[in-house]
Amino acid sequence: MNSIVQIKLKPLTWTPYLPPVEIADATEEQLAAMKVTPSAKKVSPYVRTLAHDPESYVSRTTLFNDIMYVEGGLPREDRELGALGASIINGCRYCANVHARQHAKLTNSTEVTSALFAERTDTLSKRDKAILDFSFALTATPPKADHSHLEALRDAGLDQLEIIDLIHAIAIFGWANRLMHPLGHSN
Repeated sequence: MNSIVQIKLKPLTWTPYLPPVEIADATEEQLAAMKVTPSAKKVSPYVRTLAHDPESYVSRTTLFNDIMYVEGGLPREDRELGALGASIINGCRYCANVHARQHAKLTNSTEVTSALFAERTDTLSKRDKAILDFSFALTATPPKADHSHLEALRDAGLDQLEIIDLIHAIAIFGWANRLMHPLGHSN
């Protein structure tokens, strides 16, 4: 593994600008909301920051879980690659880092993330390149995605429902990245 990948895949820390909800001080509604988090391992500062508004947090996380973790449809590693592309375009270092690590874990390889962070997308498989190109184009402001991107996805083997799943994964990160930025920063 080259040094650029080691640097890019080293976990980052996200620090909120306002104090997150402390578990010991949380209301019953906030505690219940935090149980919706996709990770049963820990409740992050991000989750605890969003828990200030438990109703919105539950709505956001339920939608996120349905898009990113649903069984069937587009393989999870492809959803992660779409999220990674969106996060790169949106300038969300933290999310790009998380989704690069998730993609590497799911594929048991850093080949794609290495190529991406080394700006060598020309070395990617037809499928990975089509997913990333579409993610970049759909996330651009204004969006630059067009029929050629959809054709490239179809030519790379994605069916209509997988393309819809990919659009959802990219779109949720258009929103998630922009939610994370004003609430804190990564280091």
